[in-house]
Parts: sequence; C-alpha cells; structure tokens
Amino acid sequence: MNPVDKLYELQDENYADFNSKLIPNVPREKIIGVRIPDARKLAKQMVQDDVCENFLDNLPHNYFDENILHAIIISQCKDYKKCIELCEDFLPYVDNWAVCDILSPKIFKKNRDKLIFSIKKWASSKETYTCRFGIGMLMAHFLDEDFDPKYLKMVAEIHSDEYYVNMMIAWFFATALAKKWDYAIEYLKDKNLDKFTHNKSIQKACESRRITNEQKLYLKGLKVK
Repeated sequence: MNPVDKLYELQDENYADFNSKLIPNVPREKIIGVRIPDARKLAKQMVQDDVCENFLDNLPHNYFDENILHAIIISQCKDYKKCIELCEDFLPYVDNWAVCDILSPKIFKKNRDKLIFSIKKWASSKETYTCRFGIGMLMAHFLDEDFDPKYLKMVAEIHSDEYYVNMMIAWFFATALAKKWDYAIEYLKDKNLDKFTHNKSIQKACESRRITNEQKLYLKGLKVK
C-alpha cells in the first residue's frame, strides 16, 4: 500500500481549497484534500494491515495530508512508551495548527502520572507547535480530576511571540475558566497574561456555553483596552 496513492484516491479538491484558506502557512500544492473521516478510515486500515511502520519512519512527509494521517495513526497507538517515542519523532516536523491539534493519543488518558513530565518538556519548548501541543495536552488531561493550580501558573509563564502558541494559551485559560473558575479567574483579575492572550481568553470564555451569563458579564469588565 502506498499511502500517498491512497490519499489521492480520497482527494476532494474543494476541501483542499477550503483547508488552504484556514492554514495559510501551508502551500496549496502541499494539500491533497482528504477529509478527516476518510483519513481516519485509512489510518485504521493501515494499522490493521500492519503497514504503518515504514510510513511513520518516512519523515519528513511531502504533503499536509500525510502529516494528518501520521498524527491520526499515532493517536491510535496502544503502547504508551511507543506512543511517546512516536510523538517525539514527529513533533519536530509539525508545522501547522491543524496537524498539531489532531494529534491526541488516546493512551495518554490512562498514563497521566507519566504524561505530565512529557507535557512540561513540550510546553517549555521554543518550537511553536511542540509548545502548542504540550499546552493542548495539559488542557485535555489536567483540568479535571488531576488538576493542580500550579498548571495554570505553568501556562501563564509561557511567553511567546507566536500567534498559534498564544491562541492555545487563550484556549487553555478559557477552558480553565469553565472548569476551574475560582483558580483561573485570579489570572485574569491580576492580568498575568499579555494583552492579546488576556483578551482572547475572555473572548473564548464568553463564547462558551459552560460560562454563566453573570460570569461573562464579569469577564467583559476585565478586558484590557
């Protein structure tokens, strides 16, 4: 099985055009145009047929859709240690938010005691999408029963000029406001975030159905002019 040939069999040019507008830093000619449900089906087939290894070793890929497929395959990995190794190998080649955000291994949920150490390393990275991935995994796995207030401090102390890092920080704090209001609101009250991220956090929180109208009104009063 040639994965690129398979991806072209699933090509949707209109979807490629649509994706190109959402991911401006990826050249249009690098986007085949495979819809995510189709990519998931292909990934599942490749895992079942045990034809993933060569594909996962063949980095860097040429096409955006190959990277999406790669991220989906990693996300299906059932061996935690192997999954971490695959993430470490792949993250240096992640160059856009879409691939970064679809990389979400299911096995992480059962290994949070070990995962937090990798998250701290990723979140402190100077590489845009490695850092974004680390913050995203912290948001996904540590704002519920394994929450610790120090995780809010950890993210608040990330200072970056990168738009896609700051957007993830805002997403993290908006989610924290929905789940851990009493802790997260202190960071907005004290203005611990830069102006852009502070205001984006408020905007995203106010767009959430998990935030009450009273909370939204209070948050709007904290916007930095």
